[in-house]
Amino acid sequence: MARMGLTTERVTLVGAELADEVGFEHVTMSAVARRLGVKDASLYAHVRSLDDLRGRIALLGADEKTIRIAEATAGRAGRDALVAYANAWRGYAHDHPGRYTATQLPMEIDPELVARASGPRRAIELTYSMLRAYELVEPDLTDAVRLMRSTLHGFVSLEAAGGFAHARPAEATWLRCLDALHTLLEHWPAGDTSEGDPA
Repeated sequence: MARMGLTTERVTLVGAELADEVGFEHVTMSAVARRLGVKDASLYAHVRSLDDLRGRIALLGADEKTIRIAEATAGRAGRDALVAYANAWRGYAHDHPGRYTATQLPMEIDPELVARASGPRRAIELTYSMLRAYELVEPDLTDAVRLMRSTLHGFVSLEAAGGFAHARPAEATWLRCLDALHTLLEHWPAGDTSEGDPA
């Protein structure tokens, strides 16, 4: 019988908290069990495996990050929405580094869990909706989404790794990066609109 008070949600949340503290890659079933004060075997009544737990942490992180971005960008458009979106993204990465890492890693997650989770789907909708204010159409819109994601993820990942040791504050560079990203989106370069080289 499962330990009283132990649920899938609680196991996932404790795993997420541990990921933020020690790093997503260091989350193990044993570490979560110790945090909960139970034996490892007790966890398997609530999550199937470590991969299952990690997938649930990733979906939790995606839901939380999406909610934060949605709240930050509500009622905003153009540059204001872009800056609010980016700041919410960066803020979540700072506040929950382990969960953030989980949202960025490719992993196999139970399709039923993915289908029930609104975070990943809502994140895509929010991103495309925000960028449509720049009047981009496909395939430029998808290219812009990829550029923005690469810029934000690259910055926060380097920042977390201590990659900005220069005397200039990272915050000043962040603001200039957002200005540059906004300018590029407003003046998106014309180019080949084909889906790729047919050769």
